[in-house]
Amino acid sequence: MTPAEAFLRDQIPLAQRAVIPTTLKTAYSAAARVIQAEPILNVASAQDGRGRFVQWAVDLAFEKLVSSGQWANGYEWRPFDKPTGRYLEIHFSHSRLTISQVANPKQQPRNVGFRANLRISNKMPSLFPEEPKPNAEGMPHILLMHGHQDLNFAHLAIPSANNIFGFQHRSTNLMNIAHLAPQEEVPMEQTDYDVVMELKEEIDKWRRDNNLG
Repeated sequence: MTPAEAFLRDQIPLAQRAVIPTTLKTAYSAAARVIQAEPILNVASAQDGRGRFVQWAVDLAFEKLVSSGQWANGYEWRPFDKPTGRYLEIHFSHSRLTISQVANPKQQPRNVGFRANLRISNKMPSLFPEEPKPNAEGMPHILLMHGHQDLNFAHLAIPSANNIFGFQHRSTNLMNIAHLAPQEEVPMEQTDYDVVMELKEEIDKWRRDNNLG
């Protein structure tokens, strides 16, 4: 198991992943009902904007889920780098999660930086251990990616900090396990556990150094 996979399992265990498909399905259905009920949203020129309604419905569904205390530790609405709106950032104990509609689940969303994920990549075995590793600050970033027009996939992923397309780890398609009861969590190997704990200690130190609690 890679450090990225172990860290993702620590932050979002199987029991918490099990609610993702149902939450997404509820949101997609809500968006479809709104669109169907409003004639102006059914004209040809409005079809390309369907994704916006889906994303708003998904944001609302996860905002309610987190607010209920059943999932994650909290959330906040953060502005985009360019002042064009806000996005939902969900807080886990040692990471942050954002949600994206993507056409291709094998690639990161465009124009997004994941420098904080260098924390995790720094834990990967290096082919050149004598080379200094880059410093990284901030909370590691997790993505929840879901289908663009149709809800045929949903993945949790830790994006690569060094590759604008790749991932350090990406889960299996969560929509394929939607009908299954949550599986019993298989314990991590001791070495994987040690890496995760070391990573979390680094994040806690960064928080203290920056007076972030």
